[in-house]
Amino acid sequence: MGSLGARRPRFLCLHGFRTSGEIMREQVVGKWPAEVTARLDLVFPDAPFPADGKSDVEGIFDPPYYEWFQFDKGFTEYRNLDKCFDYIEELMIKEGPFDGLMGFSQGSVLSAALVGLQQQGLALTRVPKIKFLVIISGARFRSQTVSEQPYANKIKIPSLHFLGDIDFLKNDGEKLIESFVDPFIIRHPKGHTVPRLVDEKSLEVMSFFLDKMEKEISGHSSTKAEAPADVDEKEICI
Repeated sequence: MGSLGARRPRFLCLHGFRTSGEIMREQVVGKWPAEVTARLDLVFPDAPFPADGKSDVEGIFDPPYYEWFQFDKGFTEYRNLDKCFDYIEELMIKEGPFDGLMGFSQGSVLSAALVGLQQQGLALTRVPKIKFLVIISGARFRSQTVSEQPYANKIKIPSLHFLGDIDFLKNDGEKLIESFVDPFIIRHPKGHTVPRLVDEKSLEVMSFFLDKMEKEISGHSSTKAEAPADVDEKEICI
């Protein structure tokens, strides 16, 4: 349970490719238990560019659909990335301050890279430091010219990573995790999706992650939280 009267960690949530903020709200708030989402202050903006092609969620979720940036078939060349970074920083200035970033798919690629760049003073220089990160179906940028900087140093903030056993980005997600210090990992049997949190162990690790954030926000980060019994802090399989 969260501390009574504690401020909820505020997250900017970056949706997947050719979806929308409202779709991600349905994916997260619609799937995760109220006991989890009630402890988070979640903001779901739309990406800056209308979808430049067919959306994979057409027929499942209603339009409009948006994308954060564009890329080639090999995911090695990107267009409008600088405009995307500027757009996100302006969002953070207007809607913030934010404690963390939460990203799914294309949004997760952005979230991880932005934190790495911010820690080196190369992005998000006009907003407070991001302190927490939630990555769902994550990956690194594949282009060497883009990827050299965000992951040059290990990222040293509490991070929670969701990896699907049959996600087409699973291997990319594994590589991304190597860029973090002491990441928390929840593995699930599904594919490229926001997983439900339904079993006791996954809820325990999520609650522990929330506890850590609340303690840091309330100024008690020097007090080390104890992991729940029988829960491996580093990797949880659901």
